[in-house]
Amino acid sequence: LGIDEAGRGPVLGPMVYGICYCPKSKEELLKKLGFADSKTLTAEQREKLFELIKATKELGWAVDVIAPEDISDKMLRVHKQSLNEMSHLSAMGLVQEALDRGVNVTEVYVDTVGTAEYYQQKLERNFPGIKFTVTKKADSLFPCVSAASICAKVTRDAELDNWSYKEKKKPDHNFGSGYPGDEDCKKWLRDNFDPVFGFPSLVRFSWSTARHLMD
Repeated sequence: LGIDEAGRGPVLGPMVYGICYCPKSKEELLKKLGFADSKTLTAEQREKLFELIKATKELGWAVDVIAPEDISDKMLRVHKQSLNEMSHLSAMGLVQEALDRGVNVTEVYVDTVGTAEYYQQKLERNFPGIKFTVTKKADSLFPCVSAASICAKVTRDAELDNWSYKEKKKPDHNFGSGYPGDEDCKKWLRDNFDPVFGFPSLVRFSWSTARHLMD
């Protein structure tokens, strides 16, 4: 079983965690299907591979979508929760979801968040009996993590494309990459900031880029 995320760094939209799993005997299948780190693929390639995942009976998958307002709320409340902690909890929740489905999970490969050794020990404490491998660049090393990366990335892209704004005034989608350093994103934030109501629901207002505009 592989675990990866999409949208950890942007100031806009949800963070999405994904898993993809298959029997040990079918490991080579993932390689033959051509999975690679989702960031190296075009949107069209990712969408085709995601459809392939859904259509391949030997593969299972799941995602956890963490809304931007939930991220901001957890980071700014009195008993704060860091983005790393949210990431760890999401990953563990997805492992538990696979177990609850009756999947016999024996090995899990994870792209690290924070210190790999600490993260791996945390996972092993919560799921004794499962072998965990937590490392940097896992999405380019293990096909099951590459597949999880695709599940997460395609889901996040769809969330952004189809975002349902709660606000009466519907902002446009000309926000570039959504990353804090993107000039198009900064302009979109400035143009859509209301001095009374703040930012649209798409924005992680806990991010420093957004907070500076509110000051």
